[in-house]
Amino acid sequence: MNRWIRGKGRSLPPPHLTANVSSTILETHNLTRQFGTLTAVDDLNIAVVSGEVFGLLGPNGAGKSTVIKMLTTLLPSSAGSATIAGLDVTRQAAIVRRLIGYVPQALSADGTLTGYENLLIFAKLYDIPAKQRRQRIHEVLAFMGLEEAAHRMVRTYSGGMIRRLEVAQSVLHRPQLLFLDEPTVGLDPLARVSVWALVKQLCEDYGTTIVLTTHFLEEADNLCQRVAIMHGGKVIVTDTPTALKAGLDKENATLDDVFIHYTGDQLTSGVDYRETARTRRTAQRLG
Repeated sequence: MNRWIRGKGRSLPPPHLTANVSSTILETHNLTRQFGTLTAVDDLNIAVVSGEVFGLLGPNGAGKSTVIKMLTTLLPSSAGSATIAGLDVTRQAAIVRRLIGYVPQALSADGTLTGYENLLIFAKLYDIPAKQRRQRIHEVLAFMGLEEAAHRMVRTYSGGMIRRLEVAQSVLHRPQLLFLDEPTVGLDPLARVSVWALVKQLCEDYGTTIVLTTHFLEEADNLCQRVAIMHGGKVIVTDTPTALKAGLDKENATLDDVFIHYTGDQLTSGVDYRETARTRRTAQRLG
């Protein structure tokens, strides 16, 4: 966790003074990642527009999580390049980390601490000035609907509350771009809808750009302006869900139909702290 959050400390200038912001906030050029003889991501070319929700879809092993790890500076690429707000993800990684937020599949909230204590740790790691921490924490707690649970141990939270806390952790420093890796894995249907509403609110109220991976095609259809379908490390097709469905010669086509058409595979997809942790660990091993 610390490796991703920490840059060069307070010596770094604020993101708005260093970022070359344009309508395209994220762009990759032939981005590739190899593990020995295995090519996990193969010549990835995508462009994400500021303010949109962009979905990465694909079966297990398609390379989605590897892409996210490269774009969040956690994993170096083997070839190609990526830029975020005009900054090179490899050469300017420390500055890039100050522009982005990241909610991984793996559980990132500490169940032995309260929600407030978890957020305080992240505020310190993000180098948010001490005078601003309390106000910033209260703001995100209110935004996430967690004010009443702020001083409860996180191990008493439901799965949906844990996910909202993790999103709160990732937006404390007000990132331009937020990465969500399987944001609703292990959640019950009501908690999933709650996270959907949160994603939409982040975009509409704060202009946050979001890149998410998901195994729930209904989720992608509901949230994403555009999606890229990956298979075998490659992006097969990128378009709006509406256009992809219309492109099939099938009445009332669904995104499931689109997915099966392009990959030949079908995605498979109440919950407390322990169950959430167990489900996320399983999802991470498979992803």
